[in-house]
Amino acid sequence: MDIYASDDEKGEAIKNWWRENGRSVVTGVVLGGAIIFGGRYWINFQQAKTEQAAAMYQQVQMNISNADLTAAEDLTQELMQTHSATPYAAFASLELAAEQVRNDQTVAALEYLQWTVDQAKLNAQKDLARLRMARVLVDQAEYAKALELTQQTVSEGFVSLFAELKGDIYLAQENKTEAYEAYVESISSMDADDPRKTLLEMKRDDVAVINES
Repeated sequence: MDIYASDDEKGEAIKNWWRENGRSVVTGVVLGGAIIFGGRYWINFQQAKTEQAAAMYQQVQMNISNADLTAAEDLTQELMQTHSATPYAAFASLELAAEQVRNDQTVAALEYLQWTVDQAKLNAQKDLARLRMARVLVDQAEYAKALELTQQTVSEGFVSLFAELKGDIYLAQENKTEAYEAYVESISSMDADDPRKTLLEMKRDDVAVINES
């Protein structure tokens, strides 16, 4: 089972946001550094580093697409060591971890996801890593650890996803009342046109029936 199916779109949304806003964010950071350190050299140097990181990330994606996880991991490690100040290191770490899970390399995947939680520059990247870590832990029946991760979200856009996962965890633990409340929270936190709404309403109603029986 692809445990990332329900949050792949969230990951794509983060990347799309960065494509649309990344240049202005980088420009602001670079100009701030120029004020501190002075000179056009600083601006050109930082922009060149960002472009290099972007190119390396694209190569990681290509390696993953070609099923060359060894090359993808080597390049991701280089990104993490030399370009951790850019979001591209976290993007690479997230995508490598996803592919490792699909190849049953969950120990390595959890390490990359934890690095993303600790080092990512965008809160949305941190939350996506937490969500994916929690899903891996649920798959391993590590419910207490997974539940702890669901309570650490900081991005508004992830509240519904974490609440749904919390409901799934409670249901797996046969805590049906808590599961129902978590599903209600998830539904109330999502957009009206969220495609997950119908499925979540079914989950909520199924738990309600169980509670009544």
